[in-house]
Amino acid sequence: MKSNLLNNAYNNSLLQQTKHVSSEDFSFQENKLTDYADSLNTSTKKRILKRFLRSKSAMVSLIIIIVFIVVALFAPWLTDYSPTEQRSNHTNLPPKIESLSSYSWFDGKRINRGGEVVDAYESLDQSDESSPVAYILGTDSLGRDMLTRIIYGIRISLLVSFSAMIINCIIGVSYGLISGWVGGKIDTLMQRALEVFFGIPSLVMIILLLLALKSTITSVVLAIALTSWMDTARVVRNQTLSLKEEEFILASKLFGQSSLFILFKHILPNIMGTLAVQIMMGIPFAIFYEAFLSFIGVGIPVPHASLGSLINDGYQTFLLYPHKMWYPAAAISIIMLAFNLLADGLRDAFDTKSEGG
Repeated sequence: MKSNLLNNAYNNSLLQQTKHVSSEDFSFQENKLTDYADSLNTSTKKRILKRFLRSKSAMVSLIIIIVFIVVALFAPWLTDYSPTEQRSNHTNLPPKIESLSSYSWFDGKRINRGGEVVDAYESLDQSDESSPVAYILGTDSLGRDMLTRIIYGIRISLLVSFSAMIINCIIGVSYGLISGWVGGKIDTLMQRALEVFFGIPSLVMIILLLLALKSTITSVVLAIALTSWMDTARVVRNQTLSLKEEEFILASKLFGQSSLFILFKHILPNIMGTLAVQIMMGIPFAIFYEAFLSFIGVGIPVPHASLGSLINDGYQTFLLYPHKMWYPAAAISIIMLAFNLLADGLRDAFDTKSEGG
């Protein structure tokens, strides 16, 4: 009896304290919470940028990637040749750069059938040329300029990888957000389906999709995207499960914000760091898959230039013309290494536990 009287008295006191609270008071508190969160985000972004700028390998990689992107975008203006233009009298020419002719790799010489070292460009008919012909990286078996084909190959590789990652993010982020936010039986069902997809080897699935579809750039993009979104979905789902129990998310629910608003206003911005690292690590895999598919003949169709098809062409005549394989292989290696180092730099920058942060 005495405890009931005490409880009633306590409840009445709470009512007396809160009966004058209006909706404006809640709105004021919500605005204060939003301003405080924005100030924290600003300071966090500054720390992340500072840590990223301190990473020399990440900065060098970023510069290399920007250079490759610029080269890919302005490919038609960077070379005088077409990637599909064939010259039957200019086949298998070695690289030649006049300013670097003292080095054997760029002197334009090769060994003829008699075992003699000769200048491969001396026997060319250059009567129709306004200036002496000199291919910086040589030509292939059809007389096509290797430098031009490598530039266009880089263009296709970046186009395929970036496009695949965009589709990857749309599917993976949507799937992960829904699974992590809803939870319960729906989350369990979605994760079981995800495990089924993980059980199928990605490369096998890609090849089967390309065999079923017509071999085009679009089909290669779709095949890579549809087999790589599962990792993104799992990462986003785990991050969503962790964040939805945070106090600022609970406060947003208390203020009556919708689930869609919370997902895109609070949760998605807080997982952008992890998502950026995931994307940067996924791009090299997409480039590798595209090159491998072109190497085995089920990827980018001819006559398009792909780094994988260029490596395959050089592989077949590697003992006679090693430059035809070395240069495209070096290009794809540098691109993949740059993206991996950039991903490492982003991961360290977004790591709140890293020293000096």
